[in-house]
Amino acid sequence: MIILGIILLILGAVIDIPILWTIGIILVVVGAILSIMGALGRAVGGRRTYW
Repeated sequence: MIILGIILLILGAVIDIPILWTIGIILVVVGAILSIMGALGRAVGGRRTYW
């Protein structure tokens, strides 16, 4: 999820499409939160890790 967000951020900046930039930021933030919670041992949605 984080990688997809970074790709969308780059595409949004290069192609100059603001919606890609916004979706990319959201995916990076959500992916980081899920990764941190998984690293702390807290299962979210029945999963400890999100790839």
